[in-house]
Amino acid sequence: MVRLTVDLIAKNSNQLRNRKDESLSQQLKRITHLNFSNKNIDDIEDLSLCRNLTVLYLYDNRINQIRNLGFASNLTHLYLQNNCISCIENLTALKRLEKLYLGGNYLTVVEGLEGLEELRELHIESQRLPPGEKLLFDPRTLHCLGKSLSVLNISNNNIDELKELAVLENITQLVALDNQLQETKDLEFVLSKWSKLWRMDLSGNPVCQKPKYRDKIIVISKALEILDGKEIKEMARQFLVNWKASKDTKKKNKEENTIGQLVYPQLYDFKHSRSLLPAQYENPKDLGTAKTKYLHIAQTQSSNKQGHLQRSVGKRTINVNEEIRQLTVKDPECSLPGQEVLEPHTCLVK
Repeated sequence: MVRLTVDLIAKNSNQLRNRKDESLSQQLKRITHLNFSNKNIDDIEDLSLCRNLTVLYLYDNRINQIRNLGFASNLTHLYLQNNCISCIENLTALKRLEKLYLGGNYLTVVEGLEGLEELRELHIESQRLPPGEKLLFDPRTLHCLGKSLSVLNISNNNIDELKELAVLENITQLVALDNQLQETKDLEFVLSKWSKLWRMDLSGNPVCQKPKYRDKIIVISKALEILDGKEIKEMARQFLVNWKASKDTKKKNKEENTIGQLVYPQLYDFKHSRSLLPAQYENPKDLGTAKTKYLHIAQTQSSNKQGHLQRSVGKRTINVNEEIRQLTVKDPECSLPGQEVLEPHTCLVK
């Protein structure tokens, strides 16, 4: 077993600059950066003499528990990736912590970060999870990080949705490679909440294979500048926004027409006579032509009724007016009862 102690730090000449006029405690007090990565360390002992420590590198070790760091009130960067940690604990005293690296451990739940109001970056990628399980998030921790966290790396953790992360309203960078995100519609909610997001990488998720995936994401997230490692050109974004607006307009018009057919079917059934349609639904451009045609038909029908009335007698067709005139000429007295029949006009020859 290798434990991180002040004696181990003192023996490491790279960590201290020996001065003859300083004691060991004074030298430890001056330390701000401590690097013990890949040293087979499995435990952290009392390091309270290093009270000014700001950066601590302990990645690639065998640490299975986070402890004895409560003294490090000035710590801003903590590197604990690739250890054997199964629980996030004993970090609430690190009020100035800005960056926390916990990737490659055995975490199943992101928790225990309450009180870290200065935390800007959280890296918890590639946890060694039990088969079939996914990384979970404690709502209390997410709520506490809602105002501060801006960079989140959750790659390779079998995550299939992001809705619960919507409370992280100041997120600017999200790295979620090789997870199980399926549908673009599941991303719409969080993207509408993350107004400051300018970089997102979802490479390796099933959603990336969906048709128009990239186009849809660009339209939804207005501030996004880099998607899956590729820069988004402003001209391309404007084109996609205009295209979507045009598509939505066409869809809306189609829906309105469909509703109209259901409410007023007689207005859309062209098998019925136009005379059944209300006048207000006529096309104004056609009113002039329709009126002219109507007057012509009416005049023709009136002429047919008033002149040349015909009746059928056997196989002969006799003009009624002509027949009456001929009868009157032959017999002036043969007329309808009670009516005076005028004799045909004759010219007198002198």
